[in-house]
Amino acid sequence: QVQLVESGGGLVQAGGSLRLSCAASGRTFSTSGMGWFRQAPGKEREFVAVISWSGGSTLYSDSVKGRFTISRDNAKNTVYLQMNSLKPEDTAVYYCAASPNPRSRSSHYEYDYWGQGTQVTVSS
Repeated sequence: QVQLVESGGGLVQAGGSLRLSCAASGRTFSTSGMGWFRQAPGKEREFVAVISWSGGSTLYSDSVKGRFTISRDNAKNTVYLQMNSLKPEDTAVYYCAASPNPRSRSSHYEYDYWGQGTQVTVSS
């Protein structure tokens, strides 16, 4: 079992920043690929970013590349998503997810544990 708890969401104006955190417990965090996904109302869940077990490899969706940064601290069992230059279209519930694949990629099928989500709302 893996428990994932996101925090850091909120309401921010366009152009602002937020940092999301995801605290993990259970399965060895340091060997898990960790991803962030988001789901806006009426839309399917979409990939945002992923980081490999060591933090040495990251991947971003085109929509957030250059604005968001994913990182992890294996000593704290936590993964982060720094979001800068936020846009109204970034409004969504953001989920972190854990994969048994240390080098997981963008497909949600690779992830077997999910957090409960945290709401991010960007006003124009």
